[in-house]
Amino acid sequence: MALCLLLIPSHPSAAEAVASVHDASTTDNFQLPSPAFAPHTFHITVYLPPGYVQGSARYPVLYANDGQDMPSVGLQATLANLYARHAIAPVIVVAVDALPDRLALYGLFDRARRRSVVGGSRFGAIGVQAQPYAQWFVDTLVPTIDARYRTNPVPADRAMLGWSLGALSAFGLGWNDPDVFGTVGAFSPSFWVAGDRTSATAVQHTRLALRMVDRGPVRPALRWWFSIGTGEETSDRDGDGVIDAVDDLRDLVDGWRDVDGTPRRGLRQLGYQVVEGDPAHAPRTGQVALDVVPGAHHEQKAWAAVLPDFLRWAFPPRG
Repeated sequence: MALCLLLIPSHPSAAEAVASVHDASTTDNFQLPSPAFAPHTFHITVYLPPGYVQGSARYPVLYANDGQDMPSVGLQATLANLYARHAIAPVIVVAVDALPDRLALYGLFDRARRRSVVGGSRFGAIGVQAQPYAQWFVDTLVPTIDARYRTNPVPADRAMLGWSLGALSAFGLGWNDPDVFGTVGAFSPSFWVAGDRTSATAVQHTRLALRMVDRGPVRPALRWWFSIGTGEETSDRDGDGVIDAVDDLRDLVDGWRDVDGTPRRGLRQLGYQVVEGDPAHAPRTGQVALDVVPGAHHEQKAWAAVLPDFLRWAFPPRG
């Protein structure tokens, strides 16, 4: 993997940003460029676990899209609470702020063909720059983090997290790069993104993430956490009495039928075991944890509420 070594200082200064890894601070901030997105650079916030500065241990890493949302979802307070209760293993969290054109950034891509898989929405095209974002993420960000911090540089100790379109992006990164990421958390994933939006039927049968799963193959070492709220919307494009947000996720997990009745595979048909209900209490049981939250809306408050459960599932205490 190609490694970009140019780190552009933000606040604090360059010397302070590097020194913060070695002092009592729990966070580190820096800017990391990508030629594909110039003149924009990516702002990175790294949340270090207790004992990192004083110790020599290596840690798993959680990468997260929409890093600018971390104060709103209460990441630091949640981590502090879980650490105080010894409810999770210590973890390095790497939060990546979205660039101004979030719709272009967060989408799906085809790693083998090195191209974005662009979908449509009422807001415009989704994922026009998904492939260069994924390439930067895997070829620049991950090696940079492994070089700067004491990580466990193996897929089993790397997780990817996102919500909404950021969850769609997290899904794509995990699906295309199982040799990099071993766990994916997707809150309120935008699995409605489709290749054809000319009608409700067209959307239903061209949902991009679902088509990717149907084509397989299984990623046997990759674990998934999906969370969705039953109050996220009111739309029901297929008229089955279940809102689209829940339907799209369940179809991706359980499989679905094409417009001509042809059965299409979901993760379950690929051989994944699925745990529902309260999957946080079964951290190593099954490869798909499905959390349907009654009444939860498509908002940061809902994602903050499910974040502790995801962290306990993804990083259970060791030993």
